[in-house]
Amino acid sequence: MIDFPFQSALPREFFARATADIARDVLGAVLVRCVGDIVLAGRIVETEAYLAEDDAASHSFRGRTRRNEAMFGAAGTLYVYRIYGIHLCANIVTEETGRGAAVLLRALEPLAGVEWMQKQRGTNAIQALCSGPGKLAQALAFSPSDNGASFLQQELFLLPPATPPEVSISARVGISKAADLPLRFFVAGNRFVSRGK
Repeated sequence: MIDFPFQSALPREFFARATADIARDVLGAVLVRCVGDIVLAGRIVETEAYLAEDDAASHSFRGRTRRNEAMFGAAGTLYVYRIYGIHLCANIVTEETGRGAAVLLRALEPLAGVEWMQKQRGTNAIQALCSGPGKLAQALAFSPSDNGASFLQQELFLLPPATPPEVSISARVGISKAADLPLRFFVAGNRFVSRGK
């Protein structure tokens, strides 16, 4: 049985720093989400940083809107949005309140609640459960109603990495604006990372 002690969770101060640093530093961290009595957990193996300034791919680039309001919240806020009218994406808001910066969670290595995730995703292929932002959000049952929640509660939190992993960096995936910025971070050689580029 894996233990996920909430008292060891990463604090707000961890998220109130430069977004690219956080996108790198959360690799290897364990995301824990409770859905009723079910405990879901996975090791973060891939992220992307979306900056508050000079980042045309960021939702905050054109300013605050009703859709991106949560992105301007306090560090450690969950920002959930829908892409292509189908898939949801889960992000961790970073930096100071009002900045409009976040880290997209792109892939997890499942650790707990795997059978439940398999039902959510409709597949038994463990490697495919959370290997992309839409898959991750579906496996962990994130919904639009979760937008604006906090990563600082017993139902949703992050535990620090046991050991800092070897990190690889590339341009972000699936965007057309600011596509050359090296803001995608992933655990080198990890089989749960999305196919990316």
